[in-house]
Amino acid sequence: MWRSVASNFLTISIVLLAGVAGVIAWGKAQYAGPGPLAEAICLKVPAGSTFGKVADDLAGRGAISSAYVLKVGAEYEGKAQSLKAGSFLVQSGASMSDIVDAVTKGGQSTCGTEINYQIGVNGSNMVLRELDPATSEYVEVVKFDPAAGAAPQEFTDAVDDADVRFRVTLAEGVTSWQVVEALKRAEFMAGEAGDVPPEGMLSPDSYEVTKGAARGELLARMQARQEAILAELWPDRAEGLPYATPDEALTMASIVEKETGIASERPLVASVFINRLRDGMKLQTDPTVIYGITKGQGVLGRGLRRSELRGRTPYNTYVIDGLPPTPIANPGRESIAAALHPETSDFLYFVAKSLVPSDGHVFAQTLAEHNQNVEQLRALEAEQGGSGN
Repeated sequence: MWRSVASNFLTISIVLLAGVAGVIAWGKAQYAGPGPLAEAICLKVPAGSTFGKVADDLAGRGAISSAYVLKVGAEYEGKAQSLKAGSFLVQSGASMSDIVDAVTKGGQSTCGTEINYQIGVNGSNMVLRELDPATSEYVEVVKFDPAAGAAPQEFTDAVDDADVRFRVTLAEGVTSWQVVEALKRAEFMAGEAGDVPPEGMLSPDSYEVTKGAARGELLARMQARQEAILAELWPDRAEGLPYATPDEALTMASIVEKETGIASERPLVASVFINRLRDGMKLQTDPTVIYGITKGQGVLGRGLRRSELRGRTPYNTYVIDGLPPTPIANPGRESIAAALHPETSDFLYFVAKSLVPSDGHVFAQTLAEHNQNVEQLRALEAEQGGSGN
């Protein structure tokens, strides 16, 4: 009898253990396998939230098959106490393991609302935008110039949202003065901007910041990034360049930056100016003359006068020999690379192909060829002017 009881108990125990093992295997498969979410969503985790609340939210939105499995899985992985506040992009088919990893590893939010302060050559704009989870692209909500007046209410409300992210984006070709003046109008930042950094030494890029970030610290980050780019690219420069220091290369890069916005043209534009330096010719580039007039403090807003082209300033490359004394703007990485690795060409001249900047330039080896190209552009200007375009 006792042998029979023991045998039955053993059988039942094996069945129970097998059942438990099966449940564990099922749970692991549910936790690590693809989830049921059909379209990406933005998951907002408020400060002070718990994994239980997050799991219930996800289950209610059809992102997971079991809130209980997610909570147990997070506990098993030792991540239950590491929940981070923020907004997180949950892709379609994301596993529970993927979701737990996203909401516990820290760092910046990956979706939701973002304020992007775009500092450009011709002005700056504050852009409030939302990430569309379905397309992973930002949708503009409101855009305004902070120098033009009060901020729209949507923007004011967003700034006060603890979950909103902030970004400052510098366009290629902005001057250091423009950057400093623009940052003074960034009300979500704090502290003094300080002195204007050396021209050319702020790296055009996109910088994520936090609300209340110090203006001076952001400028230091921009300068450190530009210094790092120069330090990386300078040692591997092409041989025989007509400048001896990284500062001179940066000045050349700034001229290239202001002459063309087409990335593929930059090495060829650089070759023209390098050929001129090697041949002892003056650079004769309008952006340097403009910088000598404005000192980088704003946009000239009109064409150059003949008297200005003849006037002697340290930046008038129609008058001076060689490079101007400093950069004339903050060049991006591609323009710095172009100045250090120009194309090999015999070109000494270039002029715009048309009145559309994106059409680029036409290049010439001789002054006669160049004059023909200039005449063609003037004819096009006259034609379009006469047609009212």
